Amino acid sequence: MQIGAKIKALRIKKGLTQEELGERTDLTKGYISQLERDLNSPSIETLFSILEVLGTKPKDFFDDSLEEQQVVYTDRDQTIYYDEEKKYQLQWLIPTSNEKEMEPVVLTLEEGGEFKQFPPSLAETFIYVLKGRIRVILGDHEYIASTGNAIYYEASQNHQILNANKGVTQLLLVATESYL
Repeated sequence: MQIGAKIKALRIKKGLTQEELGERTDLTKGYISQLERDLNSPSIETLFSILEVLGTKPKDFFDDSLEEQQVVYTDRDQTIYYDEEKKYQLQWLIPTSNEKEMEPVVLTLEEGGEFKQFPPSLAETFIYVLKGRIRVILGDHEYIASTGNAIYYEASQNHQILNANKGVTQLLLVATESYL
């Protein structure tokens, strides 16, 4: 077991620098650095102090039977929602995306379809048009994008996506902050 690598992974997941972890455990940044590179071994008391700051229990830290994170998602993991009135289909590509920083979906708009209007937020949105053509309304501005075009915007104004194509339009949409 590589204790240092596990501590480093937990520290990064918690969003702490080596210096911040050191300050919270009365250890130096250098000591944390050496610990993470397995150049020294902590006492039990020191390790428990570090684990407490990192928000994990010793039992969980040493439990190697914990499931690894899922990296590959198949179509069986996906969820589809269809809005008949607004003529769009939303396909969540990752089942836990609303718990993540990014939420990737495939949005399919039928002819005349429109995705819901969103209020201003702290979200950032990336769109890649897979097929067709869309109109993005961002505040008082409108933008058109066609197959192969990418769009990126901060959602600090009211915004909406509409199909600007005669026929079906499909796009990959990745948004930070779950607002879908």
